Amino acid sequence: MSGETRSVPLYCPYCGEEDLRPSETGHGAWECHACARVFTVRFSGLLSRAVTR
Repeated sequence: MSGETRSVPLYCPYCGEEDLRPSETGHGAWECHACARVFTVRFSGLLSRAVTR
């Protein structure tokens, strides 16, 4: 899977607003223009086994 096919965040994780734009600070960084925060989205990996409840 290439970086261009990944989904973008729809909401700010801090304030819940939708006014997000890519940030120039680095790969995966997003700026929220509603609360003035910059955050990153990063894929950490997959679980080694299935999670059951």
